[in-house]
This record gives sequence, structure tokens and C-alpha cells, in this order.
Amino acid sequence: QVQLRESGGGLVQAGGSLRLSCAASGRAFSDYNMGWFRQAPGKEREFVAGISWGTGNTYYADSVKGRFTISRDNAKNTGYLQMNSLKPEDTAVYYCAAKYRSSVGSRTYDYNYWGQGTQVTVSS
Repeated sequence: QVQLRESGGGLVQAGGSLRLSCAASGRAFSDYNMGWFRQAPGKEREFVAGISWGTGNTYYADSVKGRFTISRDNAKNTGYLQMNSLKPEDTAVYYCAAKYRSSVGSRTYDYNYWGQGTQVTVSS
């Protein structure tokens, strides 16, 4: 089991940057895939980025490729989402997710551990 807690959300201007953190506790974080999802008001939760537990391979939604970077620091039991060149359409609640020793998925049901979410608002 692992518990996740996001932080780093806030209000930024379009074109700005923000780094989200996902602090993990419990079982060794290195044994878990990690993903980031976001959910805008009235919309379904959508995949943003993922990183595998073993190889560290990364995956991104087309909407954020070239702008967002997912990473993890297993020694600190923390995952990150670096968001650059932010756009108003990036505004959403961002969630950290994890699943034990699996393949990185792009659907909510591919993960079974979730953080509480952190609000990201990008002004135009």
C-alpha cells in the first residue's frame, strides 16, 4: 500500500511554469508506477503523464507533450510533474496516482491509489 499527497498547485499566468509534487508514504515508492491525471469542471478525469516503476519510461498525453515533464525521485519517495508553457486549458484539479508493479496505463482504472488532488489555475 502507498499513500499519496499532492502539492504545488496554484494560480499562474499563461506561459508560466509550475511544479507539482506527489509525496508517497508506505510501501517502497520505487515499486509503483506513477501517473498524473487532471479533471476540469464538468469533464472526465484525463491522463496527463505516467512513469513506470522499473525502467522509468515516461508517457504523455498529446496535449502536454513538449510542455510537461514527469519524473520521480525514489530516494525521496516523491514524484513530480514539471509544467511549462502553461495554457488556460490546462486549468484543472491535478491528481497523482499509483499502482504496484504494473504497466503504465492512461485510464483511471489502471491505477488504484490516488491523492487528494491539487488545483491548478492558468489565467489568460
